[in-house]
Amino acid sequence: MPFTMLTSRMVEAQVLPGQTLFSQRGAMLAYRGDVRFTPSITGGQRGVRGMIGRRIADEDTPLMTVEGQGTVMFGHGGHHVQVIDLAGDTLYVESDRLLAFDGSLRQGTMFLGSQGGVMGMVRGQVTGQGLFTTTLEGHGSAAVMAHGGVLELPIGPGRPVHVDPQAYVAHRGDVRNKLSTAIGWREMVGRGSGEAFQLELSGTGMVYVQASEEKL
Repeated sequence: MPFTMLTSRMVEAQVLPGQTLFSQRGAMLAYRGDVRFTPSITGGQRGVRGMIGRRIADEDTPLMTVEGQGTVMFGHGGHHVQVIDLAGDTLYVESDRLLAFDGSLRQGTMFLGSQGGVMGMVRGQVTGQGLFTTTLEGHGSAAVMAHGGVLELPIGPGRPVHVDPQAYVAHRGDVRNKLSTAIGWREMVGRGSGEAFQLELSGTGMVYVQASEEKL
């Protein structure tokens, strides 16, 4: 169920019979055809356990189930939108950044401590993400929101990417991340980045960075 960019802040999705789309509540701007919108109790995760897990993790942004046949236009708060296509890999993103995504994608939650231990948890506090993040896995597309547009930065072996944690939006692929302090002699003499913390991402995949340090 592909998304088509209408503007930098709006996307259009084609809804087909027998297929499901999930969107953030309040994100529908307009639609054509016979399309039904119903509140999603489990939020894209199967069963009650998924719903409870999302609420415990504070990743329970209200979602709508979109079904039927037609086209739907989505946008929210005037935020910039980035469409991310997944081909069997996993996307790591905050639930409140998800504008809409294919129902074919498996949604889950991940404890940040499993990616970097204590520093992973510290990263969650520094970025304002908390201790958990949302995962989307499989084949399909997701529309993600950000401030000021999004830059895609490839991550490859021996080519880690260092990101301001406040500008981090999402990442996908086989990527390891760790939070490091950037205070050293360079900062003392005014030759550093000026950021107290940096998020280092290594492995193979892609990181998405917004042109702002503002949260949604």
